[in-house]
Amino acid sequence: MTVLLLGGSPSFPSTTWRLQQLVGERLAALGHRTGALQVRELPALALLRADVKDPAIADAVARVRDADAIVIGTPIHKASFSGVLKAFLDLLPQDGLADKLVLPLATGGSQSHMLALDYALRPVLASLAPRHILPSIFATSEQLPWDPELGLRPVPAISARIAAGVAQLHDDLQRVAPAAHVLAVAA
Repeated sequence: MTVLLLGGSPSFPSTTWRLQQLVGERLAALGHRTGALQVRELPALALLRADVKDPAIADAVARVRDADAIVIGTPIHKASFSGVLKAFLDLLPQDGLADKLVLPLATGGSQSHMLALDYALRPVLASLAPRHILPSIFATSEQLPWDPELGLRPVPAISARIAAGVAQLHDDLQRVAPAAHVLAVAA
């Protein structure tokens, strides 16, 4: 199964992206193919003009369409997800997440930003008709310390949430895979 890591952070390096990479590595260790799409790397003018005919934008939309699952990551600023991510999500068709499993991840400066996942991001994702939106994973930068030699070192509580999110996405993908195989063979 193919999992797309859709990065919505406008900055680099990014704690959010490091968290997504960790999730991607764990999914790859379970046998899933992963790919990465950083929205900030798309052509800004085409993104802001919603130019779906731009080759890079068209390719990005196709990559979302072709994925079985999306691990979507964003920093939380001013009680919402990033504007660059919103600009990209606006380019997807109304059923742009149809039949997909979605694992939302977010990082923020404090726990008070956690609700932005449920009140800002989740409704937008739900409007794109995913099969299922898994429970979100939120962490502060303090909970995701970075070591230049060892990489991301989540605190135990966040490590447990990451493990649970990866396990649930893996299990859900395993359940969806046989049904998708049967449909492909029948076609």
